[in-house]
Amino acid sequence: MKQIDRLILRSFVGPLVLTFLLAVFVLLMQFLWKYIDDMVGKGLDFWIIAQLLFYASATFVPMALPIATLFASIMTMGNFGEKYELVAMKAGGISVRRVMMPMALLVLILTGMAFYFANNVMPVAVLKYKMTLYDVTRKKPALNIKPSEYYSGIDGYVIRIDQKDKENKNLKNIIIYDHTDGMGNVSVTVANSGRMTVTPDERFLVFDMYDGYSYVEDVKGQNAYARPLTRMKFDEQTMSFDLSAFAFNKVDKEHFRGSYQMMNVSQLDDAMDTLYINRDKKVEEFKKEILSSYLLTEITAKPKVVQDELSQVDNPLSLIDNLSERKQRNVRRFALRSARKVNEDMAMYNQILQNDLEYINRHGIEWHQKFTLSLACFVLFLIGAPFGSIVRKGGLGLPLVASVVFFVLYYVINTICIKAIRETAMPPSGMWISTLAMLPLGIFLTLKATTDSGLFDRGTWLRIIKSISKPFIRNKENKI
Repeated sequence: MKQIDRLILRSFVGPLVLTFLLAVFVLLMQFLWKYIDDMVGKGLDFWIIAQLLFYASATFVPMALPIATLFASIMTMGNFGEKYELVAMKAGGISVRRVMMPMALLVLILTGMAFYFANNVMPVAVLKYKMTLYDVTRKKPALNIKPSEYYSGIDGYVIRIDQKDKENKNLKNIIIYDHTDGMGNVSVTVANSGRMTVTPDERFLVFDMYDGYSYVEDVKGQNAYARPLTRMKFDEQTMSFDLSAFAFNKVDKEHFRGSYQMMNVSQLDDAMDTLYINRDKKVEEFKKEILSSYLLTEITAKPKVVQDELSQVDNPLSLIDNLSERKQRNVRRFALRSARKVNEDMAMYNQILQNDLEYINRHGIEWHQKFTLSLACFVLFLIGAPFGSIVRKGGLGLPLVASVVFFVLYYVINTICIKAIRETAMPPSGMWISTLAMLPLGIFLTLKATTDSGLFDRGTWLRIIKSISKPFIRNKENKI
């Protein structure tokens, strides 16, 4: 039995490792396709790029492990069935369940390792990945200034251009907003054309602008509605921006700490508890603010006395009948204005609380995902191994297609749940729906495989179709 177990594990580990590396590679290529413009042409060292790719690859591990387990299990059992090795094992008294046992134990170990990785290694990998990516994308901002986009990477300035040549030098329709005074868009420079260069020591980004205007608003004027505006026309003007902050220096870790993606399970628990407490405090503060702002002073000062008095009146609205018509209109106008104000404030408060709940749910998604993605390895194995033993097809064709179909089904359900949780349509525990939805399929296929069911046998389906169609054929014959 030990030799058979070794044979099974050797046949399983090879496709598992190969598929895992292939899945990570595909996800890494998707990452490169997204950020290739932010990395090319910046003179980055090979070591920096290698670090970024390594940390990015580490973040793909929880997603790559389930699909690797699914493909390897289908391929292994399919090869055993196609080469009649599975038949030989059954003839020797080894059941399908016993054949799956060594792979199941290995997958259980992988499930535990996947959870450990997601809980302990993943937060550190995400932190390193975010830090390195932030530094890479900030280096050489001249390449990051893209046409028809507002670029705010340089502190105190917002830059927009309409066109830029392939050499990233000649520009058209330049707008530069100067926010260094912290007073908003009070200083704006507009030019029809210009040239963007970097000094040889890469310390300054220089804009040589031609045929434009500079607008400066005097915000220190006494009259806020009649502030003086100075407009200066220029044929040529030069502006320089300090790039010393954009040299590739690793950003401080504290700049990124606190994100839910960089927390383990215990830290997420503490963070969610704190967020729930703060949200409850906000609810109480909103209640006090509404009561203190919109109820009459007498009611606020003596709510119990006024409540007792109002409770003795059958119709409280009849209290204004004794007032003059003018006072009644004033009361109704004041009540209507107060009600509208309360309604507006309640809508604003509700949106604030909704945003807080969405942020809390993001923590909940990350908390549950550490468990669900790890457990998905075992659930998808329960689908893949019996499926492969039933179809008895190895190689790369059918196992690859089946793996993609099953994993896409799992991924689509998981993505729908994530979106619903982020929009507070369901609680964070809804992250388990994708796993629980695939579990019955795995149990069903396992039972069919262990009982030698011809689930995908052509003759079995023909017999089922004939048995279903017999009553219809008899009725037709009787009518004839």
